[in-house]
Amino acid sequence: MNLRPLLFCIFLLLFTVQTIHGQEINQNPLLTQWAGDVSTDTPLAEYPRPQMVRKSWMNLNGTWQYSIQEKGKSMPTEFDGNILVPFPAESYLSGVMKPKGASQELWYQRTFSVSSSKGNERTLLHFGAVDWEAEVFINGKSVGIHRGGFDPFSFDITDFLIRGKNQELVVRVWDPTDEGPQPRGKQVNKPRGIWYTPVTGIWQTVWLEKVPVAYIRDVKITPDWDNGQFLIKTDVVASSEYAVEIKAFDAGKMVTQSHESENDIISLQIPNPKEWSPDHPFLYDFEISLKQKSGVVDQVNSYGALRKIEIGYDENGMQVMELNGKALFQYGPLDQGWWPDGLYTAPTDKALLFDIEKTKELGFNMIRKHVKVEPARWYFHCDRLGMLVWQDMPSGDMGNVWESKPGVYRKGMERDRTEESEAIYRNEWEAIMNAFHHFPSIVVWVPFNEAWGQFKTKEITEWTQKHDPSRLVNSASGGNFVFDERKLVGDIFDIHNYPDPAMPSPDLFGKVNVLTLGEFGGLGLPVDGHTWQEKDNWGYQSFKNEDELWERYKRLISDLKPLLSKGLAAAVYTQTTDVEVEVNGLMTYDRKVIKFPAEAMRKLHQELIQKK
Repeated sequence: MNLRPLLFCIFLLLFTVQTIHGQEINQNPLLTQWAGDVSTDTPLAEYPRPQMVRKSWMNLNGTWQYSIQEKGKSMPTEFDGNILVPFPAESYLSGVMKPKGASQELWYQRTFSVSSSKGNERTLLHFGAVDWEAEVFINGKSVGIHRGGFDPFSFDITDFLIRGKNQELVVRVWDPTDEGPQPRGKQVNKPRGIWYTPVTGIWQTVWLEKVPVAYIRDVKITPDWDNGQFLIKTDVVASSEYAVEIKAFDAGKMVTQSHESENDIISLQIPNPKEWSPDHPFLYDFEISLKQKSGVVDQVNSYGALRKIEIGYDENGMQVMELNGKALFQYGPLDQGWWPDGLYTAPTDKALLFDIEKTKELGFNMIRKHVKVEPARWYFHCDRLGMLVWQDMPSGDMGNVWESKPGVYRKGMERDRTEESEAIYRNEWEAIMNAFHHFPSIVVWVPFNEAWGQFKTKEITEWTQKHDPSRLVNSASGGNFVFDERKLVGDIFDIHNYPDPAMPSPDLFGKVNVLTLGEFGGLGLPVDGHTWQEKDNWGYQSFKNEDELWERYKRLISDLKPLLSKGLAAAVYTQTTDVEVEVNGLMTYDRKVIKFPAEAMRKLHQELIQKK
């Protein structure tokens, strides 16, 4: 079943804004080409966790019931209507498009059936992401509460199931948007400029998985490129002795296997190792087995890539970023990851893949994922296609005071967060790093952006570096720099400059930090029929047609090139797509128009990347 018949109904809401409890929702039905492909039976039907695959699972996406109630009320007995999960309640694809405020809660309800569990099986309920606080009930009993809008979580619901009956699943969600201290990225109650529509509730896949009583709960794969091996850590749930065995495959052919081991970490040596890079994104497949006396009791499939990201030095003693021991200029777009019809959630997996494919086709080798975290499949696609990723921590608890002094690079005041706010940040940032450690495409962690909620920078940066020494850390992209003597805290000194390219002073910082341009460009072009609203759209610098836009972009790249020989190691162009009233994308918000000549842009970028 598809959504095409619903399009006629939504046109009744054309260019209207609905405001409830101070939240505004623009109901302009700008749709992507994939909107009509969304199934109301099982949208986003693909297996949601490619880094750890089991054969036995059940997708719970689809039509649920919903209710919006005042915060603190008991579980509803009647519901307001249907909602299509996993699209957030404010989105067109959810079928709801209703705003809600911090004084309200969103309730979900559906039933499901499962076959009777054997005595040696457990049933796990997984959520890709729910924004922000989620309490899960099975058959009227609370299973647990999760707080965090961007990290996956799960509950063992085996003991809450009732044999021989349909099971009732209810989820309570509370999300204060910009009225709370939680990480929220670009969401605000009143969208404007660079701030976008609120996102509430379930926005990634919900699914069930049956596992044995003894099972592999998690797998952490870290490449050791220097030694041609993988360090694989398994988290196992077992009450008796067990052993883990790992096999590695190259295009279906086994190349090595480990001895059965009771250790948590196994070193898996790869003969004649093949490395991963944007030009050659080679992936090894893994089969990971949990064994007990009875034989193999659990098995998962995974994958990994041998690559190393580190700091090196060029012939002038300037710091550069090296991939697999070679300097590589990283150039890519700022990627917000928003959709006009699904907001945080891409309509289909093909849509999710589309942005990465187009970015690759346009000659970029990197994406900066901006104050948002994507579903695991997005990073899987980056791994497959060979796209480097800088991953931001979603911002929150903003309100910093900026100051400007001569000779100071956009130095600002750090945020004085409450204990609750600090704990929320630390918990979610750690959960994000843990959940997405697997993906080799991620080469840089970015804890803060432009002082948005930035606090205890030195401590947070060093904690991030210690937590994951396999990646570089960009402490504060674009602002509020914290120095330790003459060195910036973290690995990277990153400034933002619009529209023209610029770089930190190579004389002052080039030998002690990697110098990068974390944002620039922002060239705007509204395309009739493809904008979020008819007028008052916005870009850092606006143009009348594609020819003018392309000529200005070529000048930007021409001005960028000389900075590479001065020590600039990376640059980020704003941005992949238009987003709501921002029209400075390489593509329109609905992804139907590429504003630049693709082949000419690809050649221009290849010259830039190869120049380094």
